[in-house]
Amino acid sequence: MIDLSTEYLGFKLRTPLVASASPLSQELDGIRRLEDAGASAIVLYSIFEEQIRHEAVELEYRLAAGTESFAESLTYLPAPGEFRTGPEGYLEHIRRAKKAVGVPIIASLNGATVGGWTAYARQIEQAGADAIECNIYSIPSDIDVPGIEIEQSYVDILRAVKSAVSIPVAVKLSPFFSNLANMARRLEQAGANGLVLFNRFYQPDIDLDELEIRPNVLLSTPQALRLPLTWIGILYGRVRTSLAATSGVHGAEDALKLLLVGADVTMLCSALLKNGVSHLRYIEQELQAWLEQHEYESVAQLQGSMSQLRCPDPSAFERAQYMRAVKSIEFVQRPTHMTLRTVEDWGPE
Repeated sequence: MIDLSTEYLGFKLRTPLVASASPLSQELDGIRRLEDAGASAIVLYSIFEEQIRHEAVELEYRLAAGTESFAESLTYLPAPGEFRTGPEGYLEHIRRAKKAVGVPIIASLNGATVGGWTAYARQIEQAGADAIECNIYSIPSDIDVPGIEIEQSYVDILRAVKSAVSIPVAVKLSPFFSNLANMARRLEQAGANGLVLFNRFYQPDIDLDELEIRPNVLLSTPQALRLPLTWIGILYGRVRTSLAATSGVHGAEDALKLLLVGADVTMLCSALLKNGVSHLRYIEQELQAWLEQHEYESVAQLQGSMSQLRCPDPSAFERAQYMRAVKSIEFVQRPTHMTLRTVEDWGPE
């Protein structure tokens, strides 16, 4: 039997297939179904900094204050009733989840600024969470704030959370840093037990009929895999933190590619929302079959074997491969259309 086990945040997991934060973990029944389908750990849906900072009544007051003059301001943030649950409800959800399943439960703490709200992490630990995924979601828009301050805020938030708890803390990152490798090292030095690559920024859309800005959540596609694959391949062996891949994991092939470049776990959300929780079983079966076919005895045997550190051609992750990729494409102008060809297509006309 192939050994599918892996280690993540200090936990030995049955497989590298982890359910990432999603609506699927909002109810106990959903959490049980995720475990039954084979999820080796479950990241709960996020509790937001804004929820922790304000009690529901105070938040209602703050959001409504002054809106007599500016009606649009009511739409800037959701009304309190639109949040899934408040801080106390989230803690109770953790307690119940821990009693309901036997896999690690990872709480998701979503914030963007440094402040007292990070002390809530201690309550998350006391409620029984096995670890915390610190999801730092921020879109810097102040033209006067330099990038170095944005980077430091990530480090400061991590340190504040780490100072409050003794359980492992992973940081879910955006790819938008001038030097992501350096940022990864800084977070490792600040105490991060794991890095989750990458956070997907949900950008707004425009309703052309109503001429309004609308939230628009798009599920990931397998093409989104390339970004975490690139950076996990580069970071493997250069940082000691656990490495989790998220976004673009839709099948066993996606999970295998990420494991080959060095991921400890591969997280799924969009694939489960699209195909159902039972899709986890199918991916695990396909993962097992591929390993058997290629004569691997364990997941550990292949992890990192195609990372930049171990790859026969390390330049494959950097500029040299970029140049090769560009050179491999040719547009052929024809009388009525243009055809895109790759090197493999080249041959006699």
